Amino acid sequence: MDTVERLAQLSLIAIGAVVVTAAMDIAEGIFAPLALALVAGVVLSPLSDFWEKRGASPVYGAVIGLFLTLLAVGALVLIFQPVVMRMVAQAPKVWSDMQEVIHSVRGLIRGLSDMSDGVKEAISPETGGAAAAPAEDKVAIPSVTDAIMAAPAILSQILIFAGTLFFFLLTRSEIYSWVTLRLCAPGERAGMAKRLRRAERNVSRYFLTITMINAGLGAITAATFEVIGLPDAVIWGVVTFVINFVVYLGPIVYIVILLFVGVAEFDGVLSVAPAFSFMILNAIEGQFVTPALVGRHMSVNPLLVFLALIFGLWLWGPIGGIVAIPMMLWILVLNDAITDTEGATAMATKS
Repeated sequence: MDTVERLAQLSLIAIGAVVVTAAMDIAEGIFAPLALALVAGVVLSPLSDFWEKRGASPVYGAVIGLFLTLLAVGALVLIFQPVVMRMVAQAPKVWSDMQEVIHSVRGLIRGLSDMSDGVKEAISPETGGAAAAPAEDKVAIPSVTDAIMAAPAILSQILIFAGTLFFFLLTRSEIYSWVTLRLCAPGERAGMAKRLRRAERNVSRYFLTITMINAGLGAITAATFEVIGLPDAVIWGVVTFVINFVVYLGPIVYIVILLFVGVAEFDGVLSVAPAFSFMILNAIEGQFVTPALVGRHMSVNPLLVFLALIFGLWLWGPIGGIVAIPMMLWILVLNDAITDTEGATAMATKS
């Protein structure tokens, strides 16, 4: 009977997990900015504590945290805009430069296809000729009307993010008190309160450390691109800083982008210099710098990190990729899956 009850409990947990995941997927426009705001609020919690320890109202910390966050987001949008416009403008040149490679690859594939058809005809003469190639799908380019229709949804997500971040920073202590009061027995409330604070401290410290590492990587990358002669090297350094927050997959996507940019800006072997130089710098950062500064004392299995990242990207796209690791760390610390130590932060995600 105990086994049956245990199986019934596991079944209910599995069904609940599926239902919650489906709800988060369906209501992505609400839950994604909300989760991003909560993660940002946890990261900015030391700023609120700084003001509260000096006797200031929590409103100051909430307003300053919200202002700095929106300022950083606006600055990133302004920085990324010329990069995107440049890539769009240089797309014809890149396409022209890659025509030879594309034709060579197509010729090779066509030759292999003809060889395969010849083998099939030799084995089964009754089989007809190769079927006509399906027509290539055309990619629809978003119009101005599409952008106008999407504007209200984007604005609503920004308002959800800003409102959640502000009120979380303003009432963070009350929220933690409510959670411990409602979800814990009287004898467990003190321990839960400590775990909540510890989880918050670990996420904030982890994010601050990773931010410093990514800033250093961005600065070195910008200097390297300047030596290579890549235009807008400083802007590409900022892009490096941002994209490196998405561990594993972010650098891979960035290498592909740098290959695109290298073909657009340079000729010959130099066209792979930006991507190759970033690969070297990222390998040094991931194998030596991050493990040394983040620490291995509370390391998390890289498979768990990767699965959390994949789940976040699948569920909410880029936003999910950003919030997946901090949320996973918060849950693990809250459940005592990893413990805090002096001077250690979170985990070696890139080891």
